[in-house]
Amino acid sequence: MALHHKSPYKGWVGWLDTRLPVVYAIDKAVGPRHPTPRNLNYWWNFGSLAGLCLVIQIVSGLFLSMHYTAQIDLAFSSVEHIMRDVSYGWLLRYMHAVGASMFFIVVFIHIFRGLYYGSYKSPREVLWWMGVIILLLMMATAFMGYVLPWGQMSFWGATVITNLFSAFPLVGESIVNWLWGGFSVDNPTLNRFYSLHFVMPFIMIGVIFLHILALNAFGSNNPKGIDVKGPADTIPFHPYYTVKDFFGFGIFFIVFAGFLFFAPNYLGHADNYIPANPLVTPTHIVPEWYFLPFYAILRAVTFNIPLYLIGLPVLLGGLWALKAKKIGLKLGTIAIVVGGFITIAGFGGGQIDSKLGGVLGMFGSILVLFALPWLDTSPVRSANYRPIYKWLFWVFAIDTVILGYAGSQPADWGILMSFCAGEVQCADKALHALVAIEVPASWANSFIDITISLIATGYYFLHFFIVFPLLGKIEKTLPLPTSIGVSVLKDKGAHA
Repeated sequence: MALHHKSPYKGWVGWLDTRLPVVYAIDKAVGPRHPTPRNLNYWWNFGSLAGLCLVIQIVSGLFLSMHYTAQIDLAFSSVEHIMRDVSYGWLLRYMHAVGASMFFIVVFIHIFRGLYYGSYKSPREVLWWMGVIILLLMMATAFMGYVLPWGQMSFWGATVITNLFSAFPLVGESIVNWLWGGFSVDNPTLNRFYSLHFVMPFIMIGVIFLHILALNAFGSNNPKGIDVKGPADTIPFHPYYTVKDFFGFGIFFIVFAGFLFFAPNYLGHADNYIPANPLVTPTHIVPEWYFLPFYAILRAVTFNIPLYLIGLPVLLGGLWALKAKKIGLKLGTIAIVVGGFITIAGFGGGQIDSKLGGVLGMFGSILVLFALPWLDTSPVRSANYRPIYKWLFWVFAIDTVILGYAGSQPADWGILMSFCAGEVQCADKALHALVAIEVPASWANSFIDITISLIATGYYFLHFFIVFPLLGKIEKTLPLPTSIGVSVLKDKGAHA
């Protein structure tokens, strides 16, 4: 019988690879047989760095799990036992905690690199989707991991975040009770969070495999944002980019070691060194820093939202999909029907409760990334050839940082303008707001406070739903190079 795969290797490696072509698969994925655009810069290092961070988290977490006890009376003590009694337990615990922050830093940079260079555009939509799914799995894993030390912020963070699901009508309370395993955050909650926290990284590995598979289907994007046209545009991944990656690993380990040995608690919260107490609420409940932008979006919505504000964009999106013949006629028609129904309900007085509006905004701020390949209508990928988008990208980056800072502050921080009725109410509002404007008592409830969080949240969604679609129509892009190889030689000549 003829062999389906004849190995190109000699000796025992060739014998094994003929029967189990793992070596050939790795070679094709990250070896000399994997052609890669020859102009990738150091921003492309963060994909491999993310993989390194995952390995650090799995290895350190595995050893921590050998000493941790998932029981509410013993969880906090078991973490202290790891820190004080287990040989190098302090190192393992800090490596895991700091490693989580490093993981998110690396992944956020990886995502913003994709946004800048248009790595989400056709034909890499599925590659982008897999990345967003990995981000969601990371966030779920990190949230459940933050609960495990069973400190004050662990307990109250779990209580606040899981309670958000109660905002969903009809099924909300049932979902919360299911998550808790009872009627409050208790031992069943800790047990199931521990189990899921342990399992999810391995699910993440499966999605990462699909991510790499999708990457190999069309190859990496590149800073020029143009497709590979021939062998002159590529070089083998190994040794050229493996050497580059290892240099990046060296820089990463220097930064990682700096936090690990000199500031291990810098990105944490002091209240989590206090054992969980259901009877004492912390003054200011905040999640870990990597959740802060989304937490700010959640808190920014303090008013009921008329349904037509949601229905009209869905309706217009459906009309645009039909006209542009994108996504599909069926989905466009469904969007028109659903959007029209929601809009009519909105004009009839239908509203979304402020709590549900905040929850939808928080989840929507991540889920909108799935639609990004179609929201961006520009034919050009790279921001290097999009002069307006290049500036607006940095506006969006700054906006995200502002949201992160706003999320770390108390709820009454950043009120720019507030409306009040009467001298007493205005005096109280003036303590927190930059400007307090007195209006008739009958009008006071008709106005909402204008906050930094609200403005930043508004721009966040405006960037996706208005800037991306509109910019592709009006922006005058710069001429693209004829090929990657020509552009590389031209750049070298310019610097000679």
